[in-house]
Amino acid sequence: MLLFGGLYLSSCDTKRDGITSDIVTNSASADGKQDVPVAAIKFDKDTFNFGEVMEGEKVAHTFTFTNTGKNDLIISNAQASCGCTVPEWPKEPIAPGKQGQIDVVFNTAHKPGNAIKSVTVSSNTEPAMTKLFITGFVKADPKAKKEEE
Repeated sequence: MLLFGGLYLSSCDTKRDGITSDIVTNSASADGKQDVPVAAIKFDKDTFNFGEVMEGEKVAHTFTFTNTGKNDLIISNAQASCGCTVPEWPKEPIAPGKQGQIDVVFNTAHKPGNAIKSVTVSSNTEPAMTKLFITGFVKADPKAKKEEE
């Protein structure tokens, strides 16, 4: 009976959202040598400077990337450094040689001064994380101070 239980557990489907965990986690073997071709992500630019904007504006930018690897690129997450920055990324695999984009919106409300916001992109690449940045200066809204008083 124990053998049957072990066979049952080992035969479970490990797919999540149509993606097997082997594709996402096994980009390199335990000894660090590449066993399978991995995906590679290359962004046109990793930093966007929006210049100066007034507090309360929403700044949007699209980061374009190419899968320069030999395997499908799978982005598992894109995590912003704070709640004022929201990234949207493709959920489907990106084939080798194909392009994709990550849209980022930064809400400047209550964020006057120098701004440096980051988005950490997690994918089946080596290294597994890539950082993107939105920078600029948010001019304080004088009306916002009066409303607080």
